[in-house]
Amino acid sequence: MDAIIRHLAVFISRQWQIHAFGEGNTRTTAVFFIKYLRTLGFDVTNDIFAENAWYFRNALVRANYNDLKNGIHETTEYLELFLRNLLLNEDHPLQNRTLHISAAFNAAEKPDIEESKSDIEKPFRPKTARHILKLREAFPGQTVFGRSDVMGVIDIKPSRASELLADMVRHDVIEPVSGHGKGKYRFKL
Repeated sequence: MDAIIRHLAVFISRQWQIHAFGEGNTRTTAVFFIKYLRTLGFDVTNDIFAENAWYFRNALVRANYNDLKNGIHETTEYLELFLRNLLLNEDHPLQNRTLHISAAFNAAEKPDIEESKSDIEKPFRPKTARHILKLREAFPGQTVFGRSDVMGVIDIKPSRASELLADMVRHDVIEPVSGHGKGKYRFKL
């Protein structure tokens, strides 16, 4: 069963990576995957996807993320834990903090959140500053993110996420990134 779990993790991570579904790619990938698993004879529901949507999305990211310069390689290990819970009724904890890669960087390369805090608190209201700091922690270094990522991290509506991104660009906190699709950003170092 380990080989099947690994195969399914690679299969769905590649499906998600090609971004076959324009709007709601992760949600649609999950629905597609449930239907696919049912054709293979698995009795699966949407429950685990609904309860662990952010983990599932981040596990898909980790399955496709490489930063070879810093020794970070794509891994399906987190998707495999998710699938073991889904298909084998195992009980692995699915915690987003286990997917973070910031520990792989040395302290000199990590963003200094306390230093960033004073720079961020000046031009923004306290709640907005807290949102930006939360995003800074969620997307360290040169991590690329977009509006849907912002919505997931701080649980805001699309229009508010767009406003926040525009404010962050205007105040020189983030910069647009080309080559990753429309509406992608990263924090300025």
